[in-house]
Amino acid sequence: MALRKPTEARAWAALAEHYRQVSALHLRDLFAADPSRAKDLTFEAAGWRVDCSKHRITRETVALLVELAEECGLPARRDAMFRGERINVTEGRPALHIALRLPRGRSLVVGDEDVVPQVHRVLDRMADFATRVRLGAWKGHTGDRIRNIVNVGIGGSDLGPAMVYEALRFYADPNLQVRFVSNVDGSDLALALRDLDPASTLFIVCSKTFTTLETMVNARSAREWLLAKLKDPRAIQRHFVAVSTNEAAVREFGIAPENMFGFWDWVGGRYSVDSAIGLSTMIAIGPDGFREFLSGFHAMDEHFRSAPLHRNVPVLLGLLGVWYVNFFGCQSWAVVPYDHCLRRFPAYLQQLFMESNGKSVNLLGESVGYATSPVVWGEPGTNGQHSFFQLLHQGTVLVPCDFIGFCEPQSSLEHHHDFLIANLFAQAEALAFGRSAEEVAARGVPAGLVPHRTFPGNRPSTMLMAPRLTPRTLGALIALYEHVVFTQGVVWSINSFDQWGVELGKELADRIVPELRGSGALAHDPSTNAWIEYYRARRSRKA
Repeated sequence: MALRKPTEARAWAALAEHYRQVSALHLRDLFAADPSRAKDLTFEAAGWRVDCSKHRITRETVALLVELAEECGLPARRDAMFRGERINVTEGRPALHIALRLPRGRSLVVGDEDVVPQVHRVLDRMADFATRVRLGAWKGHTGDRIRNIVNVGIGGSDLGPAMVYEALRFYADPNLQVRFVSNVDGSDLALALRDLDPASTLFIVCSKTFTTLETMVNARSAREWLLAKLKDPRAIQRHFVAVSTNEAAVREFGIAPENMFGFWDWVGGRYSVDSAIGLSTMIAIGPDGFREFLSGFHAMDEHFRSAPLHRNVPVLLGLLGVWYVNFFGCQSWAVVPYDHCLRRFPAYLQQLFMESNGKSVNLLGESVGYATSPVVWGEPGTNGQHSFFQLLHQGTVLVPCDFIGFCEPQSSLEHHHDFLIANLFAQAEALAFGRSAEEVAARGVPAGLVPHRTFPGNRPSTMLMAPRLTPRTLGALIALYEHVVFTQGVVWSINSFDQWGVELGKELADRIVPELRGSGALAHDPSTNAWIEYYRARRSRKA
């Protein structure tokens, strides 16, 4: 049986003592003492090569972290997820995103039903629809070919497909524009639509319940925009499709039920990009590209499911997070992709990590009493080198980094790629080994400037590289981080698959909306009441 808290584990106490022994060691010394360190701490998984040698760990650290994972029940909980058990205990559901990428012919029975045929029925419908749009067989109400796709969603219904589309732009049909609208701020929708022709625009409205406030406000405004030009309400059925489970609400909106693509309550929003939520991506890159995308997910799933813990890449990266968060006291983690097309990937991981593991209550409803998810953030290299890297190299806080790169460029400007990758390798080296005061002085730097030009080093990082950014390697990368999150959630004894923390703000916003438009008495705190009155007064003048 898994422990109630990781702090009860024998390995936790051993890690605390081990931290006192190794925390002062410098990476320079660790490498000098162990010539095979880089080789032995580099691993392969689903097309990715992952180097953990620039972390402040020894072989004993890895062994103790793996022991902690075992004591916390990681193998059993991982197997329970793959069996379809209801591991999302606060919502009474399985967490079956892994079923979304199981190959046709495999089986995963939940209750009395095999979910894999359901998944492939939806994928086949998506593929048929995507092919018709791509070939021009699906036409708009006036007979125009669809040339613009606008995905309307929020959270996982936006971050996932938007990130994947940007990442795979070189695989996308150049004759299609794909845009994403999520923010209820009207500027988002207005800017997305201002140069589009309604006659050639298709909207994909993504909302499981078809009641999500931001999504439905945007969808209704998009419908008004379309009808202002096309006039005929029947046009809705040629220009809107839905990704939802609420057929009644979809029908009421004006979308034909046959143009609704479903998914299941065992798919969390931040885990849904490989479900029907990815319809915009499938239209962009084609059904074959999307199937390659799914194959990458599945390859990493199989590695996570079957590789021994001490060579299991998602497990090891997850445990490194525990090491730094709980023993070094790190509060943030940087993700720096050295590929411009992955510029939305850090934002995607922000939701994946912080919505999943930003919890202070364990599975039994008790206060955890220890740190959980770090703040995850980042920007693409080399842009970040000219902004926040100053803090990474010489700041007063320790921020572990994940560097992500590819051996081959996507663009035809191949000579740029060597400059890009040289910076990738250089930054990881500089963070790890730094430059001592003696080395700085030996370069002829004036004594007064030596402290300013010294780099302490000993800043940890992971290097992740694949041959090329493809649908398959991207799918594997996303799955890798999904399982990193899962590993950390198990160790911290929290539910990584609910997100109750988003509810209160939404509930209060629903209450405040009519108050902003009214004039009645207010019953909030004095600060909120004052702001509502301030807003009312200025909005009434504008009106």
